[in-house]
Amino acid sequence: MADQHWPEVYRKLGVKPVINAQSWVTALGGSLMRPEVLRAMDEAATAFIDMKELNRAAGKVVARACGADMGLVTAGCSAAEVLMAAACMTGVDESKVERLPNTRGMKNEILLFKGQRNRYDGAFEIAGARIVEFGHGDSARPYHLEGAFTDQTCAVAYVIGPFIRQGIGLEKTIEIAHAHGVPVIVDAAAEVPPRENLSRFIKMGADMVAFSGGKGLGGPQSAGLLAGRRDLMEAAYLNSLNLDSPKAGIGRPMKVSKENIVGMVAALELYMDTDEAAIIDGWRSKAGYIVRKLEGIPGLRVVIEDTPVDRQGPQPVIYFERDWKGPSPSEVRQRLLSGDPSIRVGGGGVRDEINIALVNVQDGEEKVIAERLVEALT
Repeated sequence: MADQHWPEVYRKLGVKPVINAQSWVTALGGSLMRPEVLRAMDEAATAFIDMKELNRAAGKVVARACGADMGLVTAGCSAAEVLMAAACMTGVDESKVERLPNTRGMKNEILLFKGQRNRYDGAFEIAGARIVEFGHGDSARPYHLEGAFTDQTCAVAYVIGPFIRQGIGLEKTIEIAHAHGVPVIVDAAAEVPPRENLSRFIKMGADMVAFSGGKGLGGPQSAGLLAGRRDLMEAAYLNSLNLDSPKAGIGRPMKVSKENIVGMVAALELYMDTDEAAIIDGWRSKAGYIVRKLEGIPGLRVVIEDTPVDRQGPQPVIYFERDWKGPSPSEVRQRLLSGDPSIRVGGGGVRDEINIALVNVQDGEEKVIAERLVEALT
């Protein structure tokens, strides 16, 4: 293996590490936890604890970070989406909590802009909700949302992420939904960094916001954050932690271990004190190195892009121009994938671009990526 660290636990299983230039994707293991987080998780494993008390205490840390009434550590962002939907349908009515996913007699429609449909929005439906689309695939107008409300509407969902269309925008969505007395729930899984996004959406008026814990926050991959309005958060707690009920709630299969809760809190507190500018400068330096190595290859345009909507930090982006005579983008990806070490890169955007997300690229790996890209392209 080309001078790459191969932990013994993976070597014994015959599973080789990869260079992750694709971002904090679940398929590649999220992010890497800092030693302080791992130590906190090890310590958490040495004692028994009242899980309700631990969840409430950890929730206070989440709430402070997000500027919300209450918070909760969840089993990833998808679990937080399930709990948001459940909370909006049941409120704090325990008889309804016990009935999910049977939503007969409950308001159970969640409105979602058609252009924000994605492979993860099914999490809203796990609790028994029904997604009702509004607008078109590429655009929406306020009247599209206005016309979608019925007496069965329990929430409006809004999804934020790379290459996901914004529709009428979160601010206008909140304004219209609140005028109808309906809460807005936000999936902001990968929207940290920047750090300000932890509290930004609550400040805008969103009622509940969900984040992944194992992406930019550097916590356990199977952890997430949920924060929001007190009454809805109490409902989320009931759907997740109603341990005294005769019937386990919809959130029972998504329980979070004491180790993951403590690890997530440790990661969040570390993140709040991190020099974010220095980290981003490091990504920009790696991006510059890769771009310089690829400059001058005919038929390619290689630039650094750092647009907050679609890019997670500064990224080298390779655009294949019309006069490109080399291998196709898919062939380039396959050559990177099949090499040793295997290199995974990002895609999407314009004309099957190749982008290199540097958020998980370790020091020195940018040199391997640049060298392999030159080989694959030429």
